[in-house]
Amino acid sequence: MANINDPAIEEYLVAHSAQADDVLRELAAHTRATFGERAGMQVSADEGALLTMLVRLTGASNAIEVGTFTGYSAICIARGLAEGGRLLCCDVSEEFTAVARDYWKRAGLDDRIELRIAPALPTLQALPLEPVVDFAFVDADKQGYPAYYAELVPRLRSGGLIVLDNVLRGGRVLDASPASPDAAVMRGFNAVVSSDKRVECVMLPVRDGVTLVRKI
Repeated sequence: MANINDPAIEEYLVAHSAQADDVLRELAAHTRATFGERAGMQVSADEGALLTMLVRLTGASNAIEVGTFTGYSAICIARGLAEGGRLLCCDVSEEFTAVARDYWKRAGLDDRIELRIAPALPTLQALPLEPVVDFAFVDADKQGYPAYYAELVPRLRSGGLIVLDNVLRGGRVLDASPASPDAAVMRGFNAVVSSDKRVECVMLPVRDGVTLVRKI
């Protein structure tokens, strides 16, 4: 039996998932060519396809993204939104998001995406404290996950979904005393999410780990 982490299995999974179009493929190539190792912050094609499907299944029209990088995941989320839907993107980098803005325009999505260049936490705290958010994707600084989650859950409608990326930290969350501060934070954060009575959640072994959190 093949190991789920076998590169051949990975290729098979990608080949049998919804395929990235020209805009997404060109954005991925541009990101790799421009940012080198930092391109690893970009979601993969199969995870992007998952985001689009989850947004559609949720029927989302009001979405938030914390951590945008060069805009691949934002395109995937925005494409899944209901007619008239809006996506608020939070990031601190003008350099990365300049690429995102260009590709959002090329994808014909710039009219439904709002980008705020500022620390995400005060941006979230400034939002109305009403349960009107349908979907949120968090893929930013791992130290900030507990605070982002604390602000998002009260603003999430019943049945709304939060998707948390990189929850496994390369498997380092299994170490009771991880050397990585990010892994230590994530290990504690994962415990908080799994015990939160306001939500139901499932952690999936997608890439570096994805947790789906549904508001009850």
